[in-house]
Amino acid sequence: MLEIEIDGKKLTVPTGSTVMDAAHANGTYIPHFCYHKKLSIAANCRMCLVEVEKAPKPLPACATPVTDGMKVHTHSDTAVKAQHGVMEFLLINHPLDCPICDQGGECQLQDLAVGYGNVSSRYQEEKRVVPAKEMGPLVSAAEMSRCIHCTRCVRFTEEIGGYQEIGMAHRSEHSQILPFLNKTVDSEISGNVIDLCPVGALTSKPFRYSARPWELSRRKTVSPHDGLGANMIVQVKHSRVMRALPLENEAINECWLADRDRFSYEALSSDARLTQPMVKQDGKWIATDWQTALDYIAKGLRGVIRDHGADAVGFLATPHSTVEELYLTKKLASGLGVESTDYRTRHSDFSRDSLQQGALWLGSSIAELADANALLLVGSTLRKEQPLLAARLRQSVKKGLALSVVNPIHENLLSHVHAEMTVTPSGMVDALKAVLKAVLTQQGSSSTLDVVSISPCSQAEAIAASLIANDQAVIALGNLAQHSPWFGDLLALANELARLTGARVAVLGEAANSVGAELTFKPGSKGANAGQMFAVPKKAYVLLNTELDSDTYHPQRALKAAEQAETVVVLSAFRSDAALQYADVMLPIAPFTETSGAFINMEGRLQAFNGVVKPLGDTRPAWKVLRVLGNLLGLPGFEFNSAEEVRAEWQAAQGDIAARLSNVLGSLSLGSASAVTGLARVGEVPIYQADALCRRAPSLQATADARAPRASAHPGVLAAAGVQAGQEVCLKQEGHSIRIAIDADERLPLGVVRLAAAHPATVALGGMFNSIELAQV
Repeated sequence: MLEIEIDGKKLTVPTGSTVMDAAHANGTYIPHFCYHKKLSIAANCRMCLVEVEKAPKPLPACATPVTDGMKVHTHSDTAVKAQHGVMEFLLINHPLDCPICDQGGECQLQDLAVGYGNVSSRYQEEKRVVPAKEMGPLVSAAEMSRCIHCTRCVRFTEEIGGYQEIGMAHRSEHSQILPFLNKTVDSEISGNVIDLCPVGALTSKPFRYSARPWELSRRKTVSPHDGLGANMIVQVKHSRVMRALPLENEAINECWLADRDRFSYEALSSDARLTQPMVKQDGKWIATDWQTALDYIAKGLRGVIRDHGADAVGFLATPHSTVEELYLTKKLASGLGVESTDYRTRHSDFSRDSLQQGALWLGSSIAELADANALLLVGSTLRKEQPLLAARLRQSVKKGLALSVVNPIHENLLSHVHAEMTVTPSGMVDALKAVLKAVLTQQGSSSTLDVVSISPCSQAEAIAASLIANDQAVIALGNLAQHSPWFGDLLALANELARLTGARVAVLGEAANSVGAELTFKPGSKGANAGQMFAVPKKAYVLLNTELDSDTYHPQRALKAAEQAETVVVLSAFRSDAALQYADVMLPIAPFTETSGAFINMEGRLQAFNGVVKPLGDTRPAWKVLRVLGNLLGLPGFEFNSAEEVRAEWQAAQGDIAARLSNVLGSLSLGSASAVTGLARVGEVPIYQADALCRRAPSLQATADARAPRASAHPGVLAAAGVQAGQEVCLKQEGHSIRIAIDADERLPLGVVRLAAAHPATVALGGMFNSIELAQV
């Protein structure tokens, strides 16, 4: 520890601290622009100049290390004069367009200019003009003359985003911040440069010119998109969400937001919003009132149960739904005697359900995962599944985390990878077997799982060595692993590896409430799971926030099952063309911004939130709709007056949530699914097709990540099929086919065709990891 005196106050700080760190610890504010606690030190704005005793001139606080006994003056005449001089230089070329600047009212330069700027400028020459830059549909760089070259955006894209998409060209007054080679900024966390910019050079393109900061109300909420559960500030004007900003929470999202958290609010004002109850009569949709629609549902469900029994009804939901919505839906189903409830509509392997010892979860806190010293990532396109978690782990790799990957896709994680095995989807099981065999050999131990015939490759040996050598190792299963038909085997192998090496098993939650759905909405002992509900169609379906064409493993099978059902009830915030075909009644329920509720993120943390705006039109919060429907059906226990009351009953029924979380299996065995014959499809869910909000956000749909999918395969696969890269081909699955262009990708394993799922261009095909045929057109 070192002793330092700042403005007459003495304190001790850790060795290696800077004067800026010491000032923050002391509660002393030093003006700055380029400094940011999450970024490297640049010291190029010089606004943080302070006086240090015995130093010949003022020094930048952000870049000056503390020495023992140092005395610093932040507001002395020397320091203030230096700060005034820097401000004068910064304002020499800055345009006087505060009245039309989007950053007006929350501009750091504007705020500091009040205290450190002069009334008038001595600079009489013509100000420089910097041309606008094109950075894509999310970030506006139309006013780059305002840039003060703090380089926060440059450092963010390189250090946090992992790839330097923005740089500073030229020198002196000719310096410009610009994207490289006139490309757009395509990072999945690019919107954070908007928050980092201390002036109005980089602003939100969707929000631009729509409102002033002082016109907006700030309200806290939680993002519904991925398992992290990022904390947000939603800004509202006239009961309309205008903008989303990060709410700092070091334990979860730090001070960042993913782009889908930040920009998906556009969907809340979409023309596709369902604002009135609708009932289908004689094949035509008519708008109706709530009483009529709910009576229609009650009559339909009673009729199906009377004629076919409760087993003929299935309830399906997505894990983007709140705890309260899932609990009341489950309670409604139980009241009707229905045990077929599930949220795992994109899953295909349910073989280990009876062996699970608790709800699948991260296995630790997010911070503990980031502190791990070895991580084996299995079946995950991490940057697109969990953008902020990927960014956090990127920092961990810089600190020594040994990151290894087993995946059907070679994804550029934009960080160093210790070892990687790119295999077919079913080959992920063989890869983990190889790692297990290597662990057994290196440890001289034994396992009940049969891996005698396996010969580990050098990559498997390296992965095994990293798991054994590190005392805080983690084996994490991502979305591709969870969706695949081999999830049960992967989970069993992960458990055995964890037993032998002392590692933790982690299951990365697909949505904000995946853990809550695990606790609440899995089928009863006699109920059918999601796969069975589509394979053996039900007579009635109740769908909560579920779009069968985009949210299911096998969309054609799901659509066919719904179309032949007698009654299909859809509770959704949006209309969809597919739902208009298979549904019989559609109820407009509130998205997360218009209802109270809670999500349980992947680390098991319950996060409650309130609605930030009033429900649109005749929309109602789903918990209220379900409560009234329970009353109409004459079911007991539906007397709730608030979402908090629903949550309290749910918590009382759950008991200690932490005690109910476990990735352990009661017994370990292999063989849940066989390998695919011929070519296997690798059907990941694109980042902006993951849920209903992202699918309807215009700016997100204009990004590079939302481009219409193209198929891809190894050049050897294309040669065997007699097709050329870039050529249009015919892809067939189980009697369904589409025509689509195909690219060559040497990074893919032989035996697979990569083609995204959950997209309108591919919905006509079958299972996400099933066999697929490639043929010439």
